[in-house]
Amino acid sequence: MRTPRSLILGLAGAALTATVVTAASHAPDPAPAIKARQAQMQLYAFNLGTLGAMAQEKMPYDAAMASTAANNLAALAKLDQSMMWPAGSDADSAEGSRALPEIWANFEDVAAKGQAMRDAADAMAAAAGTDLASLQDEVRRSREGRESRSYRSARSLYQMQLAALRRLVEYEDVGSK
Repeated sequence: MRTPRSLILGLAGAALTATVVTAASHAPDPAPAIKARQAQMQLYAFNLGTLGAMAQEKMPYDAAMASTAANNLAALAKLDQSMMWPAGSDADSAEGSRALPEIWANFEDVAAKGQAMRDAADAMAAAAGTDLASLQDEVRRSREGRESRSYRSARSLYQMQLAALRRLVEYEDVGSK
């Protein structure tokens, strides 16, 4: 029995259309992106906790440990995060997210804040392994620079992007959290 060619082509076209419509109706799950950026923030907190504890003299200064923690921060700050911030992964749209919706409305400003964070992390990496005074001076310079550029108000708007830098410059001991 021969199947008419037009019937086969019609069925194939219908299957293709159904696949396209189904794929278009299912947006990607934002959960993996949210988990990835939260994991990055945990790594920031871990390394900042070490530097903060040393800067506050809550733990003995160790040049190798300080250098490692600061270099880790610099490497983390340089990660390409573009896949971690898909549309629909803000706190209003996705469970488990703390990212404010304003991030997507002001992404250019967020990128500028990210560059400031990378610059601060690079400066910290250059100073942290030198000695305790250099670490403390860099933390102080970072805090003074933030205050002069009004980072305190930006922090509330871009909490996920800047939480790690806030912890560093305010000497919070996040290592035990």
